[in-house]
Amino acid sequence: MNQTEKPQQKKDVIIVGTGIAGSLIAKLLTDHVFDADAKKMIHRSETDDSKTYKELSILMYEAGLEAGIELDSATSMVTYNDYIRKFYIEEAKVPNSPYPNLKQAPSPNVLDIEPIVPPFPDKKGYLVQFGPMPFASDAIRVGGGTTLHWLGTTPRMLPNDFRLKEQYGRAMDWPIDYETLKPYYEMAEFEIGVSGNVAAQEYPIKESMEEYYGKNYVFPMEEIPQSYMDHQIINGLAGTSVQLNFEEYPIMLVPSPQGRNSTPNIAYGTSKIVKAEASESGYTLTLKNIESEEYKALGAVWNPYMGERCEGNASCVPICPVQAKYNALKTLKKALYKVNKNQNLQRNHNIQVQAQSVVYKLSVDVADQEKISKVHIRRYISREKTEFVEEVIDTNETIVILAANAFENPKILLNSKYTVFENGQNVEKTVANRSDQVGRNLMDHMVMLTWGLFPDPVYSYRGPGSTTNISSFRDGNFRSEFSAWISPLDNWGWSWPASSPGSDLSDFLNDGLFGEDLKEALTHRLSRQVLFHFEIEQLPNPDNRVTINDQYLDVLGIPRPVINYGLTEYEMRAMEQAKLASDQMFARLGIEDFTKYNATDNNTFVYNNVRYSYNGAGHIVGTHRMGDNPDDSVTNSYCKSWDHPNLYIVGAGNMTTLGTSNPTLTLSAFTIRSVESILKDLENILK
Repeated sequence: MNQTEKPQQKKDVIIVGTGIAGSLIAKLLTDHVFDADAKKMIHRSETDDSKTYKELSILMYEAGLEAGIELDSATSMVTYNDYIRKFYIEEAKVPNSPYPNLKQAPSPNVLDIEPIVPPFPDKKGYLVQFGPMPFASDAIRVGGGTTLHWLGTTPRMLPNDFRLKEQYGRAMDWPIDYETLKPYYEMAEFEIGVSGNVAAQEYPIKESMEEYYGKNYVFPMEEIPQSYMDHQIINGLAGTSVQLNFEEYPIMLVPSPQGRNSTPNIAYGTSKIVKAEASESGYTLTLKNIESEEYKALGAVWNPYMGERCEGNASCVPICPVQAKYNALKTLKKALYKVNKNQNLQRNHNIQVQAQSVVYKLSVDVADQEKISKVHIRRYISREKTEFVEEVIDTNETIVILAANAFENPKILLNSKYTVFENGQNVEKTVANRSDQVGRNLMDHMVMLTWGLFPDPVYSYRGPGSTTNISSFRDGNFRSEFSAWISPLDNWGWSWPASSPGSDLSDFLNDGLFGEDLKEALTHRLSRQVLFHFEIEQLPNPDNRVTINDQYLDVLGIPRPVINYGLTEYEMRAMEQAKLASDQMFARLGIEDFTKYNATDNNTFVYNNVRYSYNGAGHIVGTHRMGDNPDDSVTNSYCKSWDHPNLYIVGAGNMTTLGTSNPTLTLSAFTIRSVESILKDLENILK
């Protein structure tokens, strides 16, 4: 190991992480330049040849391999095809299976989860799990982040998701409401490229869809066609309801908005730009039309004409073979390459991405407003070796943005200590943790699966992983008593709960079947498999948390995340109610129920004398929540630290509550909004 002071010019912005949050910020910042005459930030489209503008200098750090962020066409294609080949040969096709699990930048993996026997932790994987229940989700530390293996479903949160305390006396309200975030949802849907049909959406809310989405609003692309299986379920459940808690709930089967390519929607109009408008009070981002450019689906990173339409490979989790599904590398490339005056892509040398660089600590200048003064990095040489170079970057006149996942952001903060002199004595503090909320309120959707055999063939695996959801239980007065949930219809047969089709083959071989008898048995079972999926909202709980402990270090000597995690009756009762809903829908559809929860499952519990098991949704949120009070939150509504004037902490960890939507669209929306504050801070530094 060698320690070096990084020999490079001052950067205006340092971004930690190349996932969707970091890439969106990088893209939007590089779309703007500083007009020294006007002393303000302006969009590139407003520049003219007669003036000189200051380009923002940006440095991004990525913990994953160098190959993962090399986005020139040839290298990017080779790297991605390596991911695909690894996926093909892996026996367990779990979310992380295509991607490198690095000893220098390890990732949590669902295959590492084991039952926890207190007081002994589960230390098998990257996470050190003390329980009492296992945290069941994973993430991946690679260029583009976990968007490489996300499903791609992009519903918005509902208005009451932002005001659980006000409406139902539960948890804590967000510092912003749905109406505030609404224009940024539109920007996020443009940046991701969302396919869907606004007219077909239906939610259990008082607002009409016109009020909720806006008059005449449409998604950028037409909806992904609902699968044949979904249509059979819709036909059987249309016009029916479920009884829970002595109330009737009409079944709403809704085509899911998705971050994957479809046919561009003519009604969406031309392509857009996200442009900052300056005012006395700061900046406001707006979505503006580019009249000369039609909207196009964004294809693969290495070939814009590949992946322009979803091909229905059904392997969205863990990898889309053609990159029809959005991933953050597409946005990162827009930051790294800009269209020049000749309408050609040209490398933007004002932004650099340094891979194999693990940020592990921040330093504070106590004498200067407690600014973040240094970023500490351990840069490893190769995936085979554990040697690293220690780098320290000065950041006194730099905006520092932590944009890693909800494990890594709090881990960095908790590892960052500084001392101040208060009331006649030295007091040790943790960066950004005045509220003692850093690492707390770890949440995920607990996924309860139910599965069975449909009376007739429904032919799963046709299309992407899911095209329809049941929205009936996303909101309601019951939220004062138990969790809300959303129910996607999964298009993967029994692969998740029962390891089909391999397990089916084993069963029939054990029964002595072979030849035509084996073929017929497999056809009869596999063609009729259905899987319902209930994503149970989890409330913020300060005891569910990420901490660090010097006993548990990785090979670079950096603390691993230590997890304490459990469930409350609020979530357990919701699983009970969701199973009752599943039973009623299965009965109505004539589905033979094969659901079975075992005492040997890793994530299992007994509630009211009935056993339930849950899985993780990969929706890891809440560990540096936003709020309107520095005493009970880590950042303000713009993701800016309450404690340090040049620090932003951005990502799913900002979510105050989880709601019933996949979090990626919402985190993208408030990340885009954070750029307004970042631009104002940059203006103050540059002018």
